[in-house]
Amino acid sequence: MTKLVQVAVAILIKPNGEYLLASRPNGKGWAGWWEFPGGKIEAGETPEHALIRESQEELGITPTQIQPWIKRRYDYPATHDAEAKTVLLHFFFVHAWQGELQAREGQQFAWQHPQKLNVTPVLPANAPIMQALSLPPVYAISNVQEMGEPAFLQALKQQLDQGLQLLQIRESQLDSAALAQLSAQVLQLCAPYDCRCLLNGSPEQAQQLGYQGVHLNSLRLLALTQKPDNLLVGASCHNTEQLQQAQILQLDFALLSPVLPTKSHPEATGLGWEKFGEMLNGLEIPVYGLGGMRLEHISKSQACGARGIAMQRAAWS
Repeated sequence: MTKLVQVAVAILIKPNGEYLLASRPNGKGWAGWWEFPGGKIEAGETPEHALIRESQEELGITPTQIQPWIKRRYDYPATHDAEAKTVLLHFFFVHAWQGELQAREGQQFAWQHPQKLNVTPVLPANAPIMQALSLPPVYAISNVQEMGEPAFLQALKQQLDQGLQLLQIRESQLDSAALAQLSAQVLQLCAPYDCRCLLNGSPEQAQQLGYQGVHLNSLRLLALTQKPDNLLVGASCHNTEQLQQAQILQLDFALLSPVLPTKSHPEATGLGWEKFGEMLNGLEIPVYGLGGMRLEHISKSQACGARGIAMQRAAWS
């Protein structure tokens, strides 16, 4: 029977978004491979305590601002220098720490940009986390229907200038010709900023119009049997069944809503932060909270285990 090893993992983040990777030192299994630093959780130890202890022992620092994020289970096969094992990784963001980094185990360090990885090879269990880190903490949703097209495009340009990196076009009121016209303007506007754009619709429609990704509503999600190729894929979820479907398909991310009361669905009772966090516990794909979200909710959302927040009206105000 393969043993289960629980591990606390630190994602040290600089203010510019770069994160720290460390090489596995000689003498350990998978030596030379790159990973997020961390170590085993000892018996009777909480993941938080293990994170601090391992950071002190391996890196010479003491985390002072940590935030729990997602957990990930991974089955490692046996190799010539390591036995087979299953790991349950508890990932934490470390935003601040005391002390200077030290390679106390002879490892190498490399600060990496989320979308420009330049070290290899990376431990298999860590690779999906890097994909998740390439997602920004804010996911904006278009609001052409209420704002009108000129006002929306002007607001989009302003948000792009301020760093917007992920956008969903959700305008079901538009016919195919009007959607194609809007899409062309949006994609042209976003291209110089490296802002990734997803269409709320079918994968075929998203590819035809030139989008980098597709966002699936819950009906499309439940009907899907395989993740579409060559697209960034997100999905809207409202319950545990839909979240599990998104995870089974290994989608790039999901939305969970509504977290708080929202004008879009005034009849819907918000999940609340406690329930939101409970539903994310154990998930292995990134999730954004949607519904009544504002920028000041990012840290609260991340503390519940989410990647960040999604906004429609508040994104353009």
